[in-house]
Amino acid sequence: MDPNIKEYDVIVIGGGITGAGTARDCAMRGLKVLLLERFDYSYGATGRNHGLLHSGARYAVTDKESATECIQENMTLRKVARHCVEETDGLFITLPEDDLDYQKTFVEACQAAGIRADIIDPAEAKRLEPSVNPSLIGAVRIPDASIDPFRLTMANVYDAQLHGAEALTYHEVTDLIINQNRVEGVRALDHHTGINKEFRAKVTINACGIWGTLIAQKAGVTVNMFPARGALLIFGHRVNNMVINRCRKPANADILVPDDTVCVIGTTSDRVPMETVDDMRVTPQEVEVLLREGEKLAPALATTRILRAYAGVRPLVAADNDPSGRSISRGIVCLDHETRDGLAGFITITGGKMMTYRLMAEDATNLACKKLNVDKQCETATTPLPGSEAPEQLSKKTVAVMAAEGRHGTLTKAIAETTDVVDDALVCECEHVSVSEVNYAMDNLHVKNLVTLRRRTRVGMGTCQGELCATRAASAMCRKQEQAADVKADLASFINERWKGVQPVGWGDNMAEAQLTATIYEGLCGLNQYAGKEDLK
Repeated sequence: MDPNIKEYDVIVIGGGITGAGTARDCAMRGLKVLLLERFDYSYGATGRNHGLLHSGARYAVTDKESATECIQENMTLRKVARHCVEETDGLFITLPEDDLDYQKTFVEACQAAGIRADIIDPAEAKRLEPSVNPSLIGAVRIPDASIDPFRLTMANVYDAQLHGAEALTYHEVTDLIINQNRVEGVRALDHHTGINKEFRAKVTINACGIWGTLIAQKAGVTVNMFPARGALLIFGHRVNNMVINRCRKPANADILVPDDTVCVIGTTSDRVPMETVDDMRVTPQEVEVLLREGEKLAPALATTRILRAYAGVRPLVAADNDPSGRSISRGIVCLDHETRDGLAGFITITGGKMMTYRLMAEDATNLACKKLNVDKQCETATTPLPGSEAPEQLSKKTVAVMAAEGRHGTLTKAIAETTDVVDDALVCECEHVSVSEVNYAMDNLHVKNLVTLRRRTRVGMGTCQGELCATRAASAMCRKQEQAADVKADLASFINERWKGVQPVGWGDNMAEAQLTATIYEGLCGLNQYAGKEDLK
């Protein structure tokens, strides 16, 4: 064995929420862990959902098992991931065009799954949520909430590292090392250096969501996945304070989720070819459907500016009789490829959803521990994530510090303790991100470029979509890194990435904003010379 090749108990492939949660659970049980992500954490489906902390009510009628898992994990995450959750509660509303009899079926199914579901008077629903469609004829209150997937993922990665795990971004697994029907490790390409590396482990866990089928193919085994793409819209301010759902069988655009300072309408569902899952583009037809149906939930959406559109792919296990994927179970699928395919040392964890990531991680880690003869129980259901411990009084409470506290919880202390006046300056007014928060993210949260900074701090995610803050953020990163060799290319990539989401909704105020942004970054900064240059995702 080459002494330069590192050996681990477990290699986890995939830096979405499932992979991050699995790495954390394995590390907490004393295993030597390596987490590999080909681009950035939350790059895939984790960072492309609507941020709903499901009560399970949406699945109660059609998928009782998933509904039960959701409500159990809902209550768990409110405790252990407190700083990632906003406890909003939710409404399932019946409109005049819907069947009011379905409400009774829905409530009974919720109660059977252990989900609180209280039928309330429509007038009470309008009092609780003034933005709701005033023509509703029925309403049920359920324990939905919103959750930030970026914070949740990074908190899991950070805790995995605190427990001894190694975590590498921009390392793409190119091959599995197989010896006599046993997976013994992986080969990975470091996208930053171009160097191919080799890592060895007793157990390799495939936690790549929809991309897991491609990893499985490298091992010569089959994991049939159903690529179901969903499109969503982000609106320019927070219209609703409670989650609003349509009380009917799942369909397009029937969930409106409050998310920090904005709100998100979702989603559509269409099967797409596997070769398109890395290039999710929203069509004008999808925007039209989301707008038309979304206005039925909250009429104010008709006159609310749309910030951007985006799409993600659900990690569904395939079924042949459902072209949309809506009736496929969201249940957890944990595959032991030794018993299933005769390939030892290889596990695939898939299916499920962000809501049940902790359970998925527990299943995968239980199986890994069994293979490694490790007898230690899972503690992730009772151990708070970093940032969600008991809150403490901060030394100062500026607007920026309070905003950072919402993003980082108790870890904000490291940001608030700065005494440098420059560090208190705002980089992003929309999201109240300070220079000190940018510094903290670069030191602790695997920030490589402006796009990864956005996922950690929300820089560029506000109303201006990077129009005013992108140059400041680039400057702050240069000040910290003490070099600016690639700053213009990174800045151009960041602005182009923002434009991808704005383009499908580029009319009215959005187009005026886009033209102003182009004037600033092309006319003043000369970034047009970098057009077409690709950067890391």
